[in-house]
Amino acid sequence: MTKTMEATGRTEDEAIESALEQLGLSRDDVSVEIVERAKTGFLGLKSTPAIVRVLYEAKEDRKQQVQEFLEGLFVQMGVEAGIGITEADGAVSVTLSGKDPGALIGRRGETLDAIQRLTNYAINRSGASRVRVDIDAENYRQRRNETLESLAARTAGKVVKSRRNMTLDPMNAYERHVIHTTLQEYENISTYSVGSEPNRRVVVAYGNNSNNANTGKSGAAKYREWS
Repeated sequence: MTKTMEATGRTEDEAIESALEQLGLSRDDVSVEIVERAKTGFLGLKSTPAIVRVLYEAKEDRKQQVQEFLEGLFVQMGVEAGIGITEADGAVSVTLSGKDPGALIGRRGETLDAIQRLTNYAINRSGASRVRVDIDAENYRQRRNETLESLAARTAGKVVKSRRNMTLDPMNAYERHVIHTTLQEYENISTYSVGSEPNRRVVVAYGNNSNNANTGKSGAAKYREWS
């Protein structure tokens, strides 16, 4: 994002140095436009300072962008929520809190997923460097992950014992991804999805049942489909 600032000095060079010092940048990091050259009056009287305009690329404050977007979104939703934001390894993590966490999470996390999708779209639509925004509320995702991982393990045990496939209840893409990831290394177990949204389900199958996926894809290819 290109920004500008103006600075003054007794000379053009002094004005440029003043701007660089304020910005914490070097001369190679900016473009300079002389707005007004310094003028020295008779005997030094009525002299006017130099004015320069400096153009520079400002680093985008992703955390601030996320904060402002979510604040506006929650006003539209009519909900109050505390917003905690951290940034690390190219990703922004958001933790939401409020008196009514159900309004932020929704049925099976559907509202939380929608908030996350909207935020990622809004922050990345400019076409600049992309960033992943992960949003959680009241530790819901961790608790849900633990529940899904436990479900996957129990189901795999039943499938191995009975040697019969089992189809789980409908899940969203994120939940299906957790099931696939949890079971990808289980011996004598394969997984695939059937059906259409919003009723798409995971099948936990005994052995290598890739042909049952109705896609003809290998296990590795199927895994990418849900990532």
